[in-house]
Amino acid sequence: MASAQLRDTRRRIESIEAIKKITRAMELIAASRIPKAQARVEGSKPYTAKLIEVIENVGGAGGDTSHMLLERRDTRTAGVLVITSDRGLAGAYASNIIRLAEHRIVELQKSGADVLIYAVGKKTQSYFRYRGYRIERAWLGVTDTPGYGDARAIANTVMAAYAGQRIDALEAFFTRFQSALTQVPIHRDVLPISPPEGTAEREGPSVSYEFEPSPGEILDRLLPRYVEAILFNMLLEASASEHSARRRAMKAATDNAEELIKTLTVQANRARQAEITTAITEIVGGAEALAESK
Repeated sequence: MASAQLRDTRRRIESIEAIKKITRAMELIAASRIPKAQARVEGSKPYTAKLIEVIENVGGAGGDTSHMLLERRDTRTAGVLVITSDRGLAGAYASNIIRLAEHRIVELQKSGADVLIYAVGKKTQSYFRYRGYRIERAWLGVTDTPGYGDARAIANTVMAAYAGQRIDALEAFFTRFQSALTQVPIHRDVLPISPPEGTAEREGPSVSYEFEPSPGEILDRLLPRYVEAILFNMLLEASASEHSARRRAMKAATDNAEELIKTLTVQANRARQAEITTAITEIVGGAEALAESK
């Protein structure tokens, strides 16, 4: 009959093996999603770059063309967009970007500005709601595989808030994907948009364009698309970073489980050996006692 200690050790080994299967499966799932997420990040960059080029050309042709999204004003109310994840088990992925955002929020509040938080991901919503911050809007269920429609919904919300002067500026916090091993928390100003700089710094001959309709009308259509493209790129970067962080965290958990199983197996073998030694000693002692009684 196994001792209570041995039974407890074996139960722990079985439990850890079950957990290891889960962490291993999550590691493989995250690893399979990284290449696709990385490809989406790279695929979105040419569109954004071309959009910036067109805006610069239009802005250069329009001279002092003005637009609502280019308007700068004193920051009495700042919007803060924080992009994290809906699920955990990704190491310090969410906490790193939340820490950076909260530090900036404290700075804004100390300067006398009100802060409205736009939360993307359940982790952001839970953290700031628990600490009593004002969450203006939250989007859940979009961080795993974001679509352009998600970026458009977020962009429409923040642009409407900026146009209605509910916020005077929008700052975004997300995690930039650099490689499978490196993800960097980033702070970026989104609204107002920096005015187009034109093509003065470009190499080669300048090109003159004729626009139909007017440059102002074209900017009125392009600038909202530009904000959407920026936010979509942020969502894609954050998604790729989340999968990479989760794969790394789950691999570490799987490795730790394997090491713990080895340690517990040694303990179980020692306990079993001790039981066998005790049983043999009792048998030998009993045999000797019977022999002496004859």
